Amino acid sequence: MTYNLYLDDFRDPIDSAYYRGEAIYAHEEWVIVRNYDEFVKCIQENGLPEIISFDHDLADTHYDNQDHVDGDYYDIVTEKTGYHCAKWLIDYCIDNNKKLPARILIHSMNPAGSQNIKSLFESYLKSLNL
Repeated sequence: MTYNLYLDDFRDPIDSAYYRGEAIYAHEEWVIVRNYDEFVKCIQENGLPEIISFDHDLADTHYDNQDHVDGDYYDIVTEKTGYHCAKWLIDYCIDNNKKLPARILIHSMNPAGSQNIKSLFESYLKSLNL
């Protein structure tokens, strides 16, 4: 199954088309997942998507701590974030000898969370080119 995956707790892809100004969100078809468990289940059942777009904050509790998104933050939050989904995806690819999806996008409005997801993928890709 070829598909595109959009991870966000409440927005839809068309919302990202408007606030990010990127047509891909309006012109592609997306499977929408709202949390970590749905994200994992979708990939386990359908395989890796062609494109994934990540939101960082996937629960109301995340919105209160956007200024303090560092390494310790991910150990103490009770609801998993888009960062946890990205980490799971990398582990899934390693464990199953798969390549990451062709395109990884981040549409989160949380600057620190977005940067953390981006850095995670950059570090992983850099480790592949040793």
